This record gives sequence, structure tokens and C-alpha cells, in this order.
Amino acid sequence: MKLAWTEQLSVGNAVIDSDHRNLINMVNDVTHAIGARNCHALAQAFEQLENWLHVHFANEEHITRSIKFDFSKHRPAQQYSLKELQHLRSELMAKDGLWSDGAVAHFAHFLKNWMIDSHITKLDMQMKPVLQALDYEFWPSWVEGEINHAAGRTANLYMQLSDMPMLCTD
Repeated sequence: MKLAWTEQLSVGNAVIDSDHRNLINMVNDVTHAIGARNCHALAQAFEQLENWLHVHFANEEHITRSIKFDFSKHRPAQQYSLKELQHLRSELMAKDGLWSDGAVAHFAHFLKNWMIDSHITKLDMQMKPVLQALDYEFWPSWVEGEINHAAGRTANLYMQLSDMPMLCTD
């Protein structure tokens, strides 16, 4: 089951929506590697997904802090997501590609539920009313209490990762 971006998933911000598009593609890469029972591709796909999640979570926090949106529910959910993905990765890698069809379907379903239902729909859509009041291209140049170059580091990492090739292009 390949995930696809739709306008209904837009939270009203170009950076966050772009991150979500990339994350959906990366989840598709992980799912494809699981289905192909390709441990090497799976390791690469998980690494790329986890790296991008760190960038995405930093982008979300930077934006939410600048608009004074309550981020208290996001951070624990983000940490939980990272731990669950690391657990999923460890579990799959330990099987060395010997996954049953039921396991493949289970993990693909889990990834879809996590990305679309839990992360975007339940958590990030809470920001939509506030973000829609701003320009779609909104990116804060600074946040009170942050040093200006922190945003530059995030933006640089964001640009480096966005230039990375996708693993699967079904």
C-alpha cells in the first residue's frame, strides 16, 4: 500500500508540507524495502527516514515556537515516534529479510497509521488554524530565546537532506 500526499494533508505551511511529502516518500521506501525483503535497502531507508525526522521535528518546533503555539504535546509524541521507528528497525533487521507476508503487511500498515493518522492528521493538524492565518511560505527568521544561527543550521541540514536521492521510485 503506497502512501500518497494529498492536499487534505496540508497543514498550511510550505516547509512542514514539504517535509511531510518527503517523509511519505521515505515511508514508501521503507515499506518497499520490507516488501522486497532487502535488508541493505531497508537499513538505508530507515536511516534516511530517521535523519529526516530529526530535521522535520526541528522545523516544526522552530515554527511553532515562533508563532507561540503550544508544543508540549508534540515533543513527547515526536520522541515516541523515533523510539517506535528504532524499535521497528531493530526488529526487522534482526530477521535479516526473513519476514512473513503477514509481518510485511503489519509493518506497512503500522507505518501508514503512524505517518498519516497519528503524526499528520491527529498531531500536526492542530497547528493548521494558526498556520493558515500566516503566509504559506512563512519561515521565522528568529525565535525569542534562540540564537539566529540555529535556524541556519536547520535550514542547511534541511537543504542537504532534500538533495539526497530517494531509494525507491515506484
